[in-house]
Amino acid sequence: MLIHNATVISLDDTDRIIPHGGVYFQEDEIVAVGESSDLLSRFPNAERWDAHGKLLMPGMICAHTHFYGAFARGMYIPGEPAKDFPEILQKLWWPLDRSLDLDGVQSSAEVCLVDAIRNGTTTLIDHHASQNAIDGSLDAIAAAVDASGLRAALCYEVTDRDGPAAAQAGIRENVRFASRLSSGDSKSARIAATFGLHASMTLSNGTLEACRGESNRFHVHVAEHPADAWDSLGRSGARTVERLHEFGVTGAESIFAHCIHVDAWEIALLRETRTFVSHQPRSNMNNAVGAANVPAMLRGGMPVCLGNDGFSNDMFAEMKVTDQLHKVTSGDPRTLGADKVLQMAVHNNRTLAGAFFEKPVGILAPGAFADIIVLDYCPPTPLHSDNLPWHILYGIGGGHVHSTICHGRVLMRDRELLMLDEEAIAAHSREHAQETWIRFERSA
Repeated sequence: MLIHNATVISLDDTDRIIPHGGVYFQEDEIVAVGESSDLLSRFPNAERWDAHGKLLMPGMICAHTHFYGAFARGMYIPGEPAKDFPEILQKLWWPLDRSLDLDGVQSSAEVCLVDAIRNGTTTLIDHHASQNAIDGSLDAIAAAVDASGLRAALCYEVTDRDGPAAAQAGIRENVRFASRLSSGDSKSARIAATFGLHASMTLSNGTLEACRGESNRFHVHVAEHPADAWDSLGRSGARTVERLHEFGVTGAESIFAHCIHVDAWEIALLRETRTFVSHQPRSNMNNAVGAANVPAMLRGGMPVCLGNDGFSNDMFAEMKVTDQLHKVTSGDPRTLGADKVLQMAVHNNRTLAGAFFEKPVGILAPGAFADIIVLDYCPPTPLHSDNLPWHILYGIGGGHVHSTICHGRVLMRDRELLMLDEEAIAAHSREHAQETWIRFERSA
């Protein structure tokens, strides 16, 4: 297919903009990006899609999310509101994940994937937990991803919070799923695996040692609240990042989500090991856990990425909040800025995705996967490479996404979903959510 007559935003290292541009792709791969006139003459027999001047850019990437969190929307939690993040875990998230069954796991993922398509997020790195439905849970999520046409890297969060048998089951699920993908049994090259860990504060030395024996790349929550640092110091005399590093969890393909309550030495260790840090500002604000020192990390050249922690898959909204959170935290309107936010959400996220997928994503360039979104944003001021970050932060939103393509397949066109039945998915989700809520109430 040749999409032409578009304003092409490459999101490469120069953020190149082609005003009368187009993209030609074959199967799952972009073949050519350039002027529409040139592409129309080079590929005269291609199926054509006239974009009528709309923006054309790569699909967005989410570095850290939780598909299983969809059923928390609108859920009543009895008793006094949680006063801090440890109580939020105890009152909401841990009882919720223990209330899921495999049907609920898949249904919850489907809801999030619909949301991702509508908001132009084509690659997601998920971190899953369903402590009473561990075996096969990653297969259930993979089935939802496969049906959606999107791209995802999956893992199960290993934890000791429900005893040694559950911890061992979490390890087995990560190992089994990764083995299934590496054996070629996966239905799609769009699905990858990493190894999930909950957090240092719910992992014993023995469990960390067992996990180190099974993987060399991990996805883990780190110092989201001071409780994680306090626990690590009590267990080992070392701070959270240092303890995890001792067990080989850091590394150039590992994701450390949050990293709010870390000190300068821990930041230096993350920098030295090239560990990816994922920032989730909307979640951090909602849980009142603070703000990571993202400006300093970026100044040090660290690969800080952007996730959403289970909030909506509108990564344009996450970008806006990132910029605003750090301005208000510092009290300085010069803090961060749209260019630095774009570096996180686009360039660093693209580098992270490169650890999981064989071709580049998050860029319009020959050889990259054909993950493309069309937006009906009409710039009210001139749009060029120098001011692109500010248009993205202060102009573009998920609501502008008109069409979504992933792996060369059109998943949404003219805001109509082509691969998924949104009404049926929502109806099934309501049924499974109600069943999950009943189990939640019984366990409260």
